Amino acid sequence: MRGETKYNKILPMDLEKKAEILKALGQPTRLRIMEYLRNGERCVCEIFPAIGGQQSNVSRHLAVLKRAGLVLDRREGVSIFYRVKDQAIFKILNELDRKK
Repeated sequence: MRGETKYNKILPMDLEKKAEILKALGQPTRLRIMEYLRNGERCVCEIFPAIGGQQSNVSRHLAVLKRAGLVLDRREGVSIFYRVKDQAIFKILNELDRKK
């Protein structure tokens, strides 16, 4: 096909998903949330005081992380619990820590 290179053979959705994940991680509050969830599942009621945010603001950030596929949630009564979907994301964050 004319004008086709190895670069535009990559599915645009692959690049879009990567960009969404990086965008979700590119905000300090969301990084604080991810770090707080590093050691396991937490209720929203635990997350917002631990990171020093307001519940409505933290809930919006959690929604961004969920849309990006970085966290999963579950409801238990009136409480919502979040956990990291794939701990492999911390390999990226750990590498960034080493670049200081």
